[in-house]
Amino acid sequence: MPKVLVTTVPFADKDKTPIHLLEGAGIDYLINPVGRKLKEDELVNLIADHDVLIAGTEPITDKVMARANRLRLIARVGIGLDSVDLLAARRRGIRVSYTPDAPAKAVSDLTIGLMLDLLRQTHISNTQLHAGRWQRFFGRRLGEVTVGLIGMGRIGIGVLARLQGFGGTRVLVNDISPDRKLETAFQFEWAEKDRIFREADIVSVHVPLTSKTRNMIGRAELELMKPDALLVNTARGGIVNEADLYAVLQAGHLGGAAIDVFEKEPYDGPLREIERCLLTAHMGSMSVDCRARMEIEATAEAIRFLSGQALESEVPQQEYESHL
Repeated sequence: MPKVLVTTVPFADKDKTPIHLLEGAGIDYLINPVGRKLKEDELVNLIADHDVLIAGTEPITDKVMARANRLRLIARVGIGLDSVDLLAARRRGIRVSYTPDAPAKAVSDLTIGLMLDLLRQTHISNTQLHAGRWQRFFGRRLGEVTVGLIGMGRIGIGVLARLQGFGGTRVLVNDISPDRKLETAFQFEWAEKDRIFREADIVSVHVPLTSKTRNMIGRAELELMKPDALLVNTARGGIVNEADLYAVLQAGHLGGAAIDVFEKEPYDGPLREIERCLLTAHMGSMSVDCRARMEIEATAEAIRFLSGQALESEVPQQEYESHL
């Protein structure tokens, strides 16, 4: 009987459909027994004798795959692939799929919410009021500022679309492969990254983590930004250099930052000391509908694979090339 290991956390928490799909297909499965993101050695100890891995963001390294004597498919719940050693998977004949569309709406929504929170400092007011301090803050409206978006994939486009509803927001956009068709649907300007750092009141990051984007935003880029500018990262940890961000914020530069993703998760680093740095626990995709869709799509892909059907969301070749 084929065996599936489910490591993503949570799984079937709000919607039991993935469980029903696996049981209906007669598939033996094991759900992450630890109840949190697995470490590499923990995954090594669990992976043997499983044919498919329904994966979260735990490190799926060559060391892990070396112990996975039966593994033939990694079905990622989500879009990010930085936790998967794609080249090792290809060498070992392990196919990889993902759910690129499912999380986009939820992450786009959260990004806008973080922008509004930073602009009005509601997170700081909440903390102060819980501590018994009554203080009101002047803020800015999203319709009055310049927003810079770096990366125009599914989520970047989703954020761009949502910004159109705020009336007057000036949007600067950067992408390594500009899609000119977007110009007919949205109001924005294409811009080089340095111009975005210099001119934007809010910089929001929407690129994958690759060898080319790791530490893409460090001290030099942060110091290019306006003294009261804001930074939002709902993409991947490691794109923004956390140590540099801490140093720049500690020195009094930037009005604030909102970070949902971290190089090491759970995060326990020094950004927790900075009141104007809003931290969330990698919650971008955690709306009930989007999370359920991600889990269902990854489970359906696993079942298709085990029943000899064609995969519907296999990772394309260009993703492997970006990890060279």
